[in-house]
Amino acid sequence: MVADKREAILRSAIKVFARKGYFNSKVADIAGKAKIADGTVYLYFKGKEDILHSIFDRTMSEFISQGNREIEDITKADEKLRRIAELHLEKLGADQDLAVVFQVQLRGSIKFMREFSAAGFAEYLDIIHQTIKEGQNQGVFRKDLNPLLCAKLFFGAIDEMVTNWILSNKRYDLAPLAGEVVKVLYGGILAPK
Repeated sequence: MVADKREAILRSAIKVFARKGYFNSKVADIAGKAKIADGTVYLYFKGKEDILHSIFDRTMSEFISQGNREIEDITKADEKLRRIAELHLEKLGADQDLAVVFQVQLRGSIKFMREFSAAGFAEYLDIIHQTIKEGQNQGVFRKDLNPLLCAKLFFGAIDEMVTNWILSNKRYDLAPLAGEVVKVLYGGILAPK
């Protein structure tokens, strides 16, 4: 029962934040969407900022856990990196409201960006970083490149695909773009000589 109410509050907050924006939303809006009394929200969360943190923490924890399960049996680093991109785009492509919260609302202030960068995002980026280092050790990826910089570029590319998807008036499946991102990353944009 407690988990159900907490989950209902989080799901409602995602919808409210996505539609009204974090700064324009009130706890009362979230409670109304969850069909509970305003005070009930405070039984589970300290306030709106705590709810936003909980959305991020829960989503990143689920994503990292699922991602680790999905890539643990993949031995080739290039295939592992492709699967990470697919999972990222599948997860956010399946829930536009969650994508809006991650792409727009969590980046609404320098304070939030610093807090979230230090939290679960660092662990996620490290998975990408370690996969690139693994690929360098396997001889799949160039050894003369900084693997952390490569991880940031890789994340930036898939992140931009989600942002563009949100801002586009067109509805399309986001996950297939993972292949395009990986193709550009692996092959570059220069034509073969």
